[in-house]
Amino acid sequence: SLDRAQIETLIDTPVITPVIADAITNAYVAASAGKINLPPVGHIIFPDLSADCHIKYGHQIGTDHFVIKIATGFPLNGVQNLPTGNGMMLVLSAKTGAVEALLHDEMRLTDIRTGIGGAIASRALCADQPRHLLVLGTGPQAACQISAHKQLLPSIENISLWGRDSAKAASLAESLSPLHDIKLPEIDMVDDLPACVNGADIIVTATGATAPIIRSDWVRGGTHITAVGADAPGKQELDTELVARADRLIVDSHSQTTDHGEISHAYRAGLIGDEAITELGTVLAGKAAGRTDAHHITIADLTGIAAQDLAIAKAVLDAHHNMPTTG
Repeated sequence: SLDRAQIETLIDTPVITPVIADAITNAYVAASAGKINLPPVGHIIFPDLSADCHIKYGHQIGTDHFVIKIATGFPLNGVQNLPTGNGMMLVLSAKTGAVEALLHDEMRLTDIRTGIGGAIASRALCADQPRHLLVLGTGPQAACQISAHKQLLPSIENISLWGRDSAKAASLAESLSPLHDIKLPEIDMVDDLPACVNGADIIVTATGATAPIIRSDWVRGGTHITAVGADAPGKQELDTELVARADRLIVDSHSQTTDHGEISHAYRAGLIGDEAITELGTVLAGKAAGRTDAHHITIADLTGIAAQDLAIAKAVLDAHHNMPTTG
């Protein structure tokens, strides 16, 4: 069993290692190729608390282990100065079913793999040499997205941050300022969201919103949007009209995103069909097109898939097994 502190000593660094970035990229590719058994996600909703619990699980065919991940989001915990996210990953033998490891990461691994996954999607779909990144959100995921995007897209020079609570946004920006290792520029606080949306090259939405924040008429051609907040039923960050207007819709999982992802609202309304939806893994494998025109609007809808959890859990266990022994 490894707790959060032990896990953080193994892989929690502001600098993304190529091994982890490649592992998550390969996980998307394997999932879209049908090489990973990904059962439907389990959800428990707590409407009175605006809270939820996700249960995700998967096994890459031919490998020795499978993973069951439990992740909770209780946003009202912040009022009591308690963590808003928690959870763990169970790693089990695919040969005997025995528990091999318990990673009590308290949501940290989910945050890291989601941040890297978002940046991988943006890198695959944005226009060449993006300069301006806008992130919506004030929690740990917004921080992970900023860090990962700057590292995987070094051409980014300007980073803007918006939050419904401006004090939380300012606090997050201040917490990121010491990250000199990844050469983060000073983060600008957004007052005029429509104007900032219109000027951004990449927009990342990482909120828990249940109603659209970004309107279609704010978004200019050439913009890429990576949406990671709509990971459970009832959540939505983008105007349905914007989703229907997009030139390319890329998702991590067709079945998940049409059920409860950002694009599900337009899908259920009949504004988009299956032919408009492409999985990220096929784009990363070079089997499907990503952006085909510099002036297109592209959207990546990422609900989070267990393939990412398999990759990040393996990275932790490999790092643990490779630790030098003492004595």
